[in-house]
Amino acid sequence: MLDNASAELLWFLVGLVLLVSELALPGFVIVFFGVGAWITALCTGIGLVSTFNAQLLVFLISSILSLALFRNKGKRLFEGKVSRVWNPESSMEDLRGQRAVVLQAITPGSPGGRVEFHGTSWNAEAEAAIAAGQMVEITGQDNLTLRVKPIP
Repeated sequence: MLDNASAELLWFLVGLVLLVSELALPGFVIVFFGVGAWITALCTGIGLVSTFNAQLLVFLISSILSLALFRNKGKRLFEGKVSRVWNPESSMEDLRGQRAVVLQAITPGSPGGRVEFHGTSWNAEAEAAIAAGQMVEITGQDNLTLRVKPIP
C-alpha cells in the first residue's frame, strides 16, 4: 500500500491529468473531478484521510459537490456573448429592412459580392455598384443570396 506522501502525489497527478484533459474534451465536467482529486491530495497531505477507501470517498464527495455547485456558474463564465441571435423560426421576410455591411464590392450582374449580416457572411447582389465597407439595406433574399441596396 502507498504511504501518505506517495498517495498525495498520486492524487495530485490524477487531478492534473483530469484538468488538462478538460481542454480536449467538451462538456465542462472533468475539471470538477480534477478539483476533487486535488482536494483529496490536500486531505491526504495534511493527514485527514489515510486509507484508500477514505480517500476515494473524499474524492467522490468533493467531485460531485463541486460539480453540482459550480458547473452552471462556470459555464456562464466561459460562454461567448452574442449581441443578437437570429431566430431560426422567424420568416426570412423578416430580413427585409435590416442593415448589413459590404465585405466584398458588389457589382451588378456579376457574382462575388458579399455582405456581413449578424456575424455571418452572405452572398449579395444589387442593382447598383456598392463598394466594400458601405452599409446596405436588405431588400430581399434569393436562396443564400441577399438582395441589397445602398443606404443614402
